[in-house]
Amino acid sequence: MEGIMSSNSPEIRGVIFDLDGVLTETAEYHYRGWQRLADEEGIPFDRQANEAMRGLSRRDSLLHLLDGLPRTEEQMEEMMERKNGYYLEFIKEISSGDLLPGAAELLHELRSAGIKVAIGSASKNAKDLIQRLGIADLVDAISDGYSVTRSKPAPDLFLHAAAQLGLAPAQCVVVEDAASGVEAALAAGMRAVGLGPAERVGAAHMVLPSLAGVRWEDILAKLSQPQLTPEPQMR
Repeated sequence: MEGIMSSNSPEIRGVIFDLDGVLTETAEYHYRGWQRLADEEGIPFDRQANEAMRGLSRRDSLLHLLDGLPRTEEQMEEMMERKNGYYLEFIKEISSGDLLPGAAELLHELRSAGIKVAIGSASKNAKDLIQRLGIADLVDAISDGYSVTRSKPAPDLFLHAAAQLGLAPAQCVVVEDAASGVEAALAAGMRAVGLGPAERVGAAHMVLPSLAGVRWEDILAKLSQPQLTPEPQMR
């Protein structure tokens, strides 16, 4: 069965974090950017539609927004740039204070434990965000929207991150808040920690409401249990 981990599984030596919704919350800024674009284009859009775009790349998000509406490649490129310009305006004030509860503590704990850390985010603004959040010195590698062609749920982004860390996929844990990200982690042969409701990330090996109060030793103990399988999804 896909995702089964046994007591013979390789030692975990790296953690790959998604960025938005895991270490910081920029979903509202993305929503405002897409909403402004949609309004300008006369396309219906609301928070429910925005939620369905969680974890998608910028192009896939635009395709979801367009929902079959015809646009040339040149028009799509302009729309993506326009939306990103709005987003960049909104995030100018982001700082270390915008790290989600428990994120900084866990990153420091991983550094002390000698565990390598990578960011695996479809965002093309990941490097800028990491600098603004003040965690660049706690991150060993960044795989972002520029790193691979295929985005989540394809495993490419996380496989690229593992390669950047010099680790085998089975030595890595992915922390994700999107169903597409969990799917990508499992497809990559990695262990997955899902943040959020089980109906969204229940396919992960371990599901947590957030990183608040989470210790690395607790994650490690859970993921190292013999015959650990992804938690059953609620339907």
